[in-house]
Amino acid sequence: MQVTIETTGALERKMTVQLPVEDFQQEVQKRLQDTARRVRLPGFRPGRVPMKEVQRRFGAGVRQEVAGELMQRTVFQAMAQESLRPAGQPNLDWVSEHDDSQFAYAATFEVFPEITLSDLGDCTVEQPEADVTEGDIDTMIERLREQRKTFVESEGRAAEEGDEITVDFTGYLGEEAFEGGAAEDAKIVIGSGRMIPGFEEGLKGLKAGEEKRLAVTFPEDYGNEALKGQAAEFAITVKSVAQAELPALDEAFFTQFGVEDGELDSFRAEVRSNMERELRNAVRTRVKNQVMDALADKHEVALPHAMVHEEIHRMQHDMARQFGGQGMDPHQLPAELFRAQAERRVKLGLLMAHIVDTEALTADEARVEAMLEDIAAPYDEPEQVKSWYHGNEEQMNQLRNAAVEDQVIDWLLEKMAVTTVALSYEDAIAAAQQQGSAAAEEDTADDGAEG
Repeated sequence: MQVTIETTGALERKMTVQLPVEDFQQEVQKRLQDTARRVRLPGFRPGRVPMKEVQRRFGAGVRQEVAGELMQRTVFQAMAQESLRPAGQPNLDWVSEHDDSQFAYAATFEVFPEITLSDLGDCTVEQPEADVTEGDIDTMIERLREQRKTFVESEGRAAEEGDEITVDFTGYLGEEAFEGGAAEDAKIVIGSGRMIPGFEEGLKGLKAGEEKRLAVTFPEDYGNEALKGQAAEFAITVKSVAQAELPALDEAFFTQFGVEDGELDSFRAEVRSNMERELRNAVRTRVKNQVMDALADKHEVALPHAMVHEEIHRMQHDMARQFGGQGMDPHQLPAELFRAQAERRVKLGLLMAHIVDTEALTADEARVEAMLEDIAAPYDEPEQVKSWYHGNEEQMNQLRNAAVEDQVIDWLLEKMAVTTVALSYEDAIAAAQQQGSAAAEEDTADDGAEG
């Protein structure tokens, strides 16, 4: 195998490989002979088709097939021989296709960039320091009760903040009812912010059986173009008013959270455990994001186009699954929408992989088990969860990869300046709570008064 390398770009290489032409020709002849024995052609007896006819009919295809297999089989051997690390699949070109005197092909590909880590001593990371207090537990318990509240209809009650009021309504622009502005038996919790500004406030004080004409103005950023900034009136008829009722702190409530002994102290201990786990994860995420930002900002890395393209492709598919399901073509999403984030991911992946390689980091099994403990803890049967993970090598490898990533973060933190910042539980956890909290815009065709 004769190999020559040409540098055609910052990371792009063109590798030309020459192989003994006799090996290629012998394989082609062997396959043509096998074809002659098996092929059935009109006018010829089985196994008696002249080689010249086999060559005429099948020669070009067999040559292409053998050449493709030979290139695929030897290209990575040639790269290893030249100590080249390809970043993506090579593009192969059979350059001697029309030259029977030799067998040669060209492989064009990108290599991984050379990486040198910069001094990270001037990078500062804020390490949040927070505890779960008894007051935090009280707040969380009230939040859990609020999530499980029920509404009890109260005859003669005037609607107040937090009540659920059931109404029929029709919206008008002038004297004309507008499309999508009517509903029957609509249940609205006053103060929930579900409706456009002024609507819920205008329901306060109403009782079952009462009617009201409510004047409101649609926001300028409303989703329906025809209603943006429009003054409207809603004719409202109240069907019922229901008062919120929080569940009692009793055995029935505690059992919903896996506390079987029915004791308040046990329930509070369970809530504390979950909050402390959430706090640890939130703090770790905040620190990790700062470290990753500093690492990315501190380094300029030549990025293989193939890796960026692959990451964009992955992100397109993720978004298509999230929003469009199987009926959405991921490639309809413009690549530029994802490019900046894809480039950042590839850069950080290359930097992290460099640290793993140079520092010879492997997964700390104690850390892996601690991560598994955290995953299993919220379940009713945590030991079963851990047993399932231990029996699933793919899942365990994912945990080991996450552990190595955490070990890289720890290694980087040792190179950076770390300052401790005292925070409350709520402030420390806020960033994690905000993830995924942005509400999707309501479909204005469903309800012309919803915000």
